[in-house]
Amino acid sequence: MAVTLDQTIAQKQHTFLSRLFSSQTFWVVIAVILACLFLSFATDAFATSKNLYNITRNITFVAIVALGMTFVIITGGIDLSVGSVLCLCSMVLAVTMHAGYSIEIGILASVATALAIGAFNGILIAYLGFPPFVVTLGMLSIARSLAMVASNNTVVFQFGPDHAKLLALGGGAWLFGIANPVLYMIVLALITGFVLRWTKFGRHIFAIGGNEHAATLTGVPVRQIKVAVYMISALSAGIAGIVETGWLGAVTTNLGNGMELQVIAATVIGGANLAGGVGTAFGAIVGAALIEVIRNSLGLLGINAFWQGTFIGGAILLAVLFDRVRNFRRSE
Repeated sequence: MAVTLDQTIAQKQHTFLSRLFSSQTFWVVIAVILACLFLSFATDAFATSKNLYNITRNITFVAIVALGMTFVIITGGIDLSVGSVLCLCSMVLAVTMHAGYSIEIGILASVATALAIGAFNGILIAYLGFPPFVVTLGMLSIARSLAMVASNNTVVFQFGPDHAKLLALGGGAWLFGIANPVLYMIVLALITGFVLRWTKFGRHIFAIGGNEHAATLTGVPVRQIKVAVYMISALSAGIAGIVETGWLGAVTTNLGNGMELQVIAATVIGGANLAGGVGTAFGAIVGAALIEVIRNSLGLLGINAFWQGTFIGGAILLAVLFDRVRNFRRSE
């Protein structure tokens, strides 16, 4: 029997809705929207322009690092060093500029540091077979220690002749009054989404996460791509460090402390699977948004800030539960 045009359209609409409702990212977006609506009515401070400005800007630092983490998690890896790498890259930038060098030299030194750390992690994991957890846990300690050595464990707040340029880079709002960190996040998210969705490199990343052995047999350069994704993860931490330095106007060795847990939480809540093979740029942004809304809401509702970890941990467990239920239903 011939299928009519109306039946074909209806089938496509049904397939789209089924995919939408089974998407973890979709439900996280709904949770963010409902939370924002509730807080707008429950408090007088949430919907103010100042608070929304702070929320969007605070989201960006976790989100930028989460974009890089998404590449790693899709391959089935993990990077626990991103918070310390962010701190080290910030300190390299600050110390270099404090010594009188230009902002361009400072950024170049910071980016080079990030890429070197990412390459070191990637080579140990891809070529020497070290577990990602162990390698990046070690780098978490090493990078934080190097940041202390570079600054003699002091606060750096003078950035030489280009001091004002750095503050404008991180704290300005060059386009339509939107904070610069938000603009950087949007651009990086678009680039990440394009790479994952439309490039051979992106397809290879998903292939490795789906079945590394099969990817190797089909000619995917698994080792080189693994090194590349850890370099991307470290680079994203370095970029976030540069931007955050300009925003804060000072760097301490506590910068980024514990950030790796927030970043991993953002990617998992946004739909990435720690087993590999699943993850999106949009999911990383949405996950970071939910975490920041939770953090912001606690203070506005008068709830003790110590509950933050409980709420975020609960969100992670719900995300994993959602993924398990979805996989169980598919296997039926």
